[in-house]
Order: sequence, then C-alpha cells, then structure tokens
Amino acid sequence: MAKFLNTSATNYYLEELIKSASERLVLISPFLKLNDRIKELLEDKNRLKIDVRIVYGKSELQPEEINWLKELTYIRTSFCKNLHAKCYLNEESCIITSLNLYEFSQINNNEMSVTFSRVDDPELYKDAYDEAQRIIRISDEIRISLEKISQGEASDLNVGTGANDTNQEKLTSSKLAKKLGLKTNDLLSKLADSGYLEVSDGKHKLTEAGKAQGGEFKYSKRFGAYFLWPEELNI
Repeated sequence: MAKFLNTSATNYYLEELIKSASERLVLISPFLKLNDRIKELLEDKNRLKIDVRIVYGKSELQPEEINWLKELTYIRTSFCKNLHAKCYLNEESCIITSLNLYEFSQINNNEMSVTFSRVDDPELYKDAYDEAQRIIRISDEIRISLEKISQGEASDLNVGTGANDTNQEKLTSSKLAKKLGLKTNDLLSKLADSGYLEVSDGKHKLTEAGKAQGGEFKYSKRFGAYFLWPEELNI
C-alpha cells in the first residue's frame, strides 16, 4: 500500500529507489542541479548501463557539471516547459514528492511525499508511470553540453557577431576544444593557465585578461552557464 514519507524518510527512500533501479530510472524535477551524492549514484547507474531519463524545467548546472554529465552515455536529459511535477520512479516503485533533486539529502526544508510499489499498488503505479512517460514524450530530448544553444538564443547572444569581433566567429568552450583536438576540461585548464579564466570555489570565472581576448560569460535559463571564445583565440 502507499506510504506517507516525511523529510528524512523521503531522502532515504529516494536514495534507495535510485540505488535499486536495475532496468530503468526516471527522475522528473523542475530544477536540474545535482549534489555530490546524486552524482555518485548516477555514475554507478551509468556504469551498470541502466537507462536513466532526467526531465527538468530549468538547469542550474555549472560548466564543470555539464561536462561531467555529457560523459554519462546512458543518461538522457529532456527539457519540459512549465514543469512543476516531482516524480521519481524505477521499474518497481515510485515517489511523488515536494522534494526537488537539488534538495536531495538536505533536511532544511519540510517535505511531504508518498511512495508506492508496482506490486502492491499496480493501478496507481501504472497511472504514475503513464503520466511520467507522457511528460517525457512532450519534452525536448537534449544532450546537455556547453555547445547547446537554441537558434533564438544564439541570435540574442550575437554568437559570431560580437561587438569586439565582428568578423570572427565565437565558439563555446566545447566547440573550441573540439576544433583544437582537446577535451573540454583540458581546454579550460589551458585557459586558466593563460590567465583567461580563474578558479574560485571550484568554478571557472572569466578574468579581465579573458575579456580582453574576446571571451564572454553567458547564462541561459535552459542550458545554464557557458563561455564564448573567438575562433582564433591565442592560447
């Protein structure tokens, strides 16, 4: 039968739900912002080649987290406009909750949840599963990366037509890394060594020297933070 969960119980059951997934895992949450524990659990699912679907409505990932996520082959991400539902399920159980993914393992908020299983509540599980699949179907599947910018955003951001480089195309860090035959993290390290980026609290930040070279920091509500660089950047 369905079971009510308070804040601490929600955290416990959610971790167990993720760990016990052996065929599929669906995580539906408005905010895509992952803490270290969630990352550890998802990395394990990826190693086991479990099919993981994450549906979100707003990304708050930092560039380093985006690079981390794009390396996980078996995790697919989808963007759903106006998403407010929080639903986490595997092939055997489901949790409907007020808990966002970014609040996982935190006890500062007061949360309420209900969990139920496919065996004990087959109709309830089927209804939740079907609705989760509907949300997935209406979502836009996205392979999250620093180079993912919609056409409208690219126009708004003047990619390729920056005020300081009207004749020089600007590339995201990942595209520039690909052009140079580097991994994105290696390029970010080189940019930091060149003084164009600095690392603060584990996050890269654009320096004045980087700005002088034509570097730009951008933020998209849909894809998070990223950098743009002149195509012929001297590093």
